[in-house]
Amino acid sequence: MTSGFLSGALTRGLAVRMLLFLSLALLPIGLIAVVQTRDISQQQNEAARLSLIAVTEQASVAERRILQEGFGAAEALGAVVRLRHGDPGACSEFLAEYKKESPVYALVGFIPLDGPITCVSNRIGLKDGLFPGFDPEFDPNQRQALSLPGAVTDGHPTVIVTSPLHSDGELVGSMALAIAPEQFDLIEEPALQTTPLASLTLNPSGGLLAFDKFDGDQNAEKPSIAIGPYLTGKTGAVFESKNMQGEDRVYAVVPIIPGIAYALSVWPTDTPFLRNGIWTRLSALLPILMWVASLVVAFWSLHRLAINHIRKLGRQMRQFALNRNLPRQTLGTGVPTEIMDIETAFISMAESILRDEASLEDSLRGKNILLKEVHHRVKNNLQLISSIMNMQIRQAESEDAKKVLQRLQERILGLATVHKNMYQNDDLAQVEAGVMLKEIVDQLIAVGLSGGKVQVSQSYDDIILAPDDAAPLMMLVSEALTNAMKYVGAYASQTPSLSVSLVKQGPSRALLSVANTVGDVEAVESTGLGHQLMNAFARQLNGVMEVEADQKRYQIDVNFAVSRPNSESQDF
Repeated sequence: MTSGFLSGALTRGLAVRMLLFLSLALLPIGLIAVVQTRDISQQQNEAARLSLIAVTEQASVAERRILQEGFGAAEALGAVVRLRHGDPGACSEFLAEYKKESPVYALVGFIPLDGPITCVSNRIGLKDGLFPGFDPEFDPNQRQALSLPGAVTDGHPTVIVTSPLHSDGELVGSMALAIAPEQFDLIEEPALQTTPLASLTLNPSGGLLAFDKFDGDQNAEKPSIAIGPYLTGKTGAVFESKNMQGEDRVYAVVPIIPGIAYALSVWPTDTPFLRNGIWTRLSALLPILMWVASLVVAFWSLHRLAINHIRKLGRQMRQFALNRNLPRQTLGTGVPTEIMDIETAFISMAESILRDEASLEDSLRGKNILLKEVHHRVKNNLQLISSIMNMQIRQAESEDAKKVLQRLQERILGLATVHKNMYQNDDLAQVEAGVMLKEIVDQLIAVGLSGGKVQVSQSYDDIILAPDDAAPLMMLVSEALTNAMKYVGAYASQTPSLSVSLVKQGPSRALLSVANTVGDVEAVESTGLGHQLMNAFARQLNGVMEVEADQKRYQIDVNFAVSRPNSESQDF
């Protein structure tokens, strides 16, 4: 099933495949660890968000208290003003008395819908009966907290809270209370776990109502993006942005009075709340560490329990294959049972192979001895026949009969030479062609050219023949050499020459050449039997005989196939 995926050279090793499959097995656990790590990170971020919101709420205690008290006071004063707003003098006297008893407020007044302020505790900072910078189109039907420049508090921005005032179910105006800025600093706030860079109090439109713990421009730490979307929630929000000076900041928004006032704390990006703990960072590496540790343990275990023993067993098998040596020592007692069973089976198989090979060697040795004995006896019988023919030659009366018998004797001696080479050779399945041909040629030349007036040259390549090809090749050389000795000669002062060569042509072909010089020699009557025999022997060798002749040279070439053990030769 995995042959296609794991068929490469790199992935064929047992260790690599084991590690790949183990990685696949650990993949679900790794995914679970990744999900858990992500959840931990999200929980950490949520905890950081809640911490920032909690600190922001703690930092806005004074602002929340003052604003809530302001709206409460506006609603309480509205009940009295509702009865007295028709008498501006009495109304103003009442509000002046209330301001005297409540120093938190710099000014207390009633803003009618259709005119300037007439019922007011004092007119310090008013211009034409109005707050400087006060938007006359503000919604009097809603409670609001506004930040207005003016002279109510000696020119400093003033926070004004307004609350709608109704009479007999109809809106008649708004109660307005101006809160002095220093009042926000008079209330003692709880100690904070960590201090923000700045703490701002904003209304929904982004107007600054109060700021704390900040030196410099009060607008410098405001976010550079619109914060309206973050001022709509009821539980608070945390977001990142650049301040007005282009510095990265983290902002936490908490509603002080939902829809009316919000506390905005400013934090640097390296705030401890925002840093993931070391265990959170390590948990992100947990899947990788677990995967690496598992692979290391698996790789070590696999090498210790299997691969090392398999390699030792493989070396034992290779050593047995090379030199038939059985292992001197077994793998040991700490080897797994399965591998020990394999080693036991291998040793039993090796011992069985050694016994079978010894039996085959004994049988082969006996057969070789018998075959050599057969070749030896055949050689002796052929020599015996040659001796009988030699006696018959001496008794022959005609010269033609002697020549026929001598030619027949040469052929018999050639066959005897083949059998002699067979039993002298250690390997009965092959014959060295060069050694055999040299012996035949030397024997024929010693008999046919005893005068020594012919120059003889021989050249043989190292060619191994099957026994079935040795006899026809030997007989072919004998016939060709006899024919060459019969017609060898030369013109004028030239020396007669005769050459015999066997040349290898490729891995499965050989070329036999027998050549002699010709000259003024007495014509010899020929029966044509030798030429017929040479053609027959050439066909037995699966070869082709070619004759080249001119006035100076006569050459016979036979190109034949070097037989292999299973090759077939033609029988004639």
